[in-house]
Amino acid sequence: MDDAALAARIEAIKPDDLATFVYTSGTTGNPKGVMQTHENHAAMCRAAIEMGIANESDRDMLFLPLAHSFARMEEFAAIALGMETAFARGIDTITEDLKHTTPTIVYSVPRIYEKIYAKILAGAESGGPTKKKIFDWAVDVGRQVSAIKQANPRNPKIPALLSAKYAIAQKLVFGKLQTIVGGRLRYFVSGGAPLAKEIAEFFHAANILILEGYGLTETCPALTFNRSDNYRFGTVGQAIPRVELKIAPDGEILGRGPNISLGYYKRPEDTKEVYLEGGWFASGDIGEIDKDGFLRITDRKKDLIVTSAGKNIAPQNIENLLKTQKHISQVMAYGDKRNYVTALVTLDEEAMKDWCKEQGRPWEGVDKLINDPKVIEIVQGEVDGVNRKLASYESVKKFRIVPKDFSPEGGELTPTLKVKRKVVTGMYQDLIDQM
Repeated sequence: MDDAALAARIEAIKPDDLATFVYTSGTTGNPKGVMQTHENHAAMCRAAIEMGIANESDRDMLFLPLAHSFARMEEFAAIALGMETAFARGIDTITEDLKHTTPTIVYSVPRIYEKIYAKILAGAESGGPTKKKIFDWAVDVGRQVSAIKQANPRNPKIPALLSAKYAIAQKLVFGKLQTIVGGRLRYFVSGGAPLAKEIAEFFHAANILILEGYGLTETCPALTFNRSDNYRFGTVGQAIPRVELKIAPDGEILGRGPNISLGYYKRPEDTKEVYLEGGWFASGDIGEIDKDGFLRITDRKKDLIVTSAGKNIAPQNIENLLKTQKHISQVMAYGDKRNYVTALVTLDEEAMKDWCKEQGRPWEGVDKLINDPKVIEIVQGEVDGVNRKLASYESVKKFRIVPKDFSPEGGELTPTLKVKRKVVTGMYQDLIDQM
């Protein structure tokens, strides 16, 4: 093709023309091809510029698969904002890649923060009583500073004595964490699944801000975002520029704006179900909007557990709390049409290797530990600790440890590490029935 023909093709492209197909993750059924337009992506780039999320001096690190809408938004926005993008080699090399590329912004999914959080806590516990006492003191000081920053993100006034204590905490504890993430980090961005509030608050205490956003492949992908000067932990932020939000009578989040895609490729009935009149898109998520416009996600509409007693339970809250525990890697809560909640649990391989070493036992693999009474007792203790944070009807009454971790390769997780409930239920129906 000569230059003139190429120029003519470019000139012929209209904003509402189809640009790409991006397939949904398939957490609630078969993946669907979402038809995204040029305008969908351009609208996201304009919103990123208006929100001032980055500038030409920034460098972000990308490790999510480029087939995912979250990753594409990150890539396109980086081009629009004029910042550098570093491509990580994979999830297993994130720590090394962070040190090598020294990003100022990192986009990630909650599971990565959960794993970092669990490793930090495990390291503090294994360092002896003196180290643990210093760590706890630093976190307490950090939480006090965090509370002041949360109350007034734009102009926090930290008392001199507290500021001095925080400087010591930075030197003794938090500075090491900054080094782990490359030394230049301004903030993390979290999306793709709900982030536990306690994880966001812990990192903020350590002077690392996690800004949570929300959206779907169909919204290309963002509807809301917390800003660095206007954030609220436990929420996914306020609507991005030119996006409208409202809550349907049944609690479902509806969104409208220039980023809403055309629909599902060759799936007209599925399209009609969620692409509503007036340009509204039905997200399938349950949530609430506070008086300041911050959106809080309760759960996926299709994931809600309805017990035999008629109680509606959000499984993701239970799962997120359990995944912060040292010896637990992945969780799927279950309880639909039953009178109590149960859970399938996978073991954290690194934590279990450390435990075997402490016990003087050879490492033979996670699958050799799932029926070990001592291991079951450890997990039971962690489940009991989480249950104390839950309402009685939400608490996990029984659990079973499964022989291998959930993963995208194994088919149990999406590329953004969300549990495919139908897949996991099918794989472990016998264990679920035992409970």
